[in-house]
Amino acid sequence: MSQTTPSIYDIAVLPGDGIGVEVMQACVALLEAAQQLDKGPQLKLTRYDAGAQHYAKHGEALPERTLDAARSAHAVLFGAMGWPNVRYPDGTEPIPQLDLRMALDLYAGVRPIRWFPGLPKVLTDERAEKIDFVLVREQTEGLFYARGKGSVNEAGESYDTMQITRRGTDRVSRFAFKLAEQRKRRRGQANVTCVDKANVFTSMAFFRDVFNDAARDFSGITYDHAYVDAMALTMIKKPWTLDVMVTENMFGDILSDLAAGLIGGMGMAPSADVGDHHGLFQPAHGTAPDIAGQGKANPGAMFLSGAMMLDWLADRHDQPELEKRARTIEAALEAVLGSGKIRPMEYGGDAGTKAMTDAVIAALPEVAGK
Repeated sequence: MSQTTPSIYDIAVLPGDGIGVEVMQACVALLEAAQQLDKGPQLKLTRYDAGAQHYAKHGEALPERTLDAARSAHAVLFGAMGWPNVRYPDGTEPIPQLDLRMALDLYAGVRPIRWFPGLPKVLTDERAEKIDFVLVREQTEGLFYARGKGSVNEAGESYDTMQITRRGTDRVSRFAFKLAEQRKRRRGQANVTCVDKANVFTSMAFFRDVFNDAARDFSGITYDHAYVDAMALTMIKKPWTLDVMVTENMFGDILSDLAAGLIGGMGMAPSADVGDHHGLFQPAHGTAPDIAGQGKANPGAMFLSGAMMLDWLADRHDQPELEKRARTIEAALEAVLGSGKIRPMEYGGDAGTKAMTDAVIAALPEVAGK
C-alpha cells in the first residue's frame, strides 16, 4: 500500500462466523457514527465473505476475491472465524485468519491489555488497576510453522517442527522496540521483555541472541528477559509491572489468552496483525457458538480493535484526525463501562450487543467535546 494521505480509506470487512457477524455489525455502526461526528477522513467499509460457514456452503474458506480485496485495502477489519463441526478432510479447522497472516506477511501480533473502570477486578491487589501492557507475538514462524506440515510415521511417532529465523526474530523484535518508543513518548518510560525458553531449546537461545542484537539499536529503551513459564506466573502475581513483551508464536498464543483473563475475559481483548505493508484488526475472541445469534456478545473488543485500526492508519498516513477518532471511541467505551449503568452480559450484567452499541454511540458527542 502507498503511504500517501487519502481522504477516503478502503476497509475490507470480514465478519466471518458466529458472533463475529454480530460484533462486526456493531463496530461498523460505531465507526460510521464516529466519522459523522468529526467530519474527518472517511472509511469506505466493504463486506467480503470468508470463514467456516462459507467453506461449508461453497467449499472455500478464503475466496480469492476476498484475499485480493484484503491485499488492496488500506486495512482489514476482521470479526471471528471458525466453527466446531466444520472441518477440512484432514480434520483441521478452516482458519482464514492464519492464511491471511501468511499471505499478507502479518508478522507482528499485537495484543494490548489494559484495565479501566467498569471491568471486573479479577485480581484483588489494588495495583491491578494499573495493568497496561502489550504482548507482541511473532506470527509467521515458530511452532505454527508446522501447520499443515506435521507427520506421523509408522512407528507411532508424530513430529512438528519449530522454525526460528534471524529475519523473523529481528523484525518482530524491532517492531516491539519501536512500539516501546511510542509508549515512552506517552508514559515517560518503557521496557521490552524477551519471553523465551532459552534454557532448554537451541531455537529459543537463538531467538534471545537475535533479540539482544536488535536491542543494541534502541539505546533509549531498557530491556530484559524472562522464561515463558516464569512470565506466566508474573502475569498473575504482578502484571502491573509489565510493559512490552515479545515472544514466539505459540508462546504468544497461550500468554495472550492468559492476559485477557486479567481484565475479565476475551470480550475486552483487541488485537492487531501487522506487517510492513498491511494491517488486520480483530477481537481476540472466537466465534462463541454457544451464544451466537442471541445478541449476547460483548462488542467491546471489536470496538477497541477498530480504534487500533484508526491508530495504525493515522500513523501510516499521517492523519491525526483518525488518531483523535480512536481516542474518542475508546473514551466513549470507557465512559459507558465506568458509569456502572451498562454492564455486558459477559460480566454478569444485562446489556447485550445492541444495548452496548447504542450506549457507546450515544456517549460519543460528550467525550468528543472533552
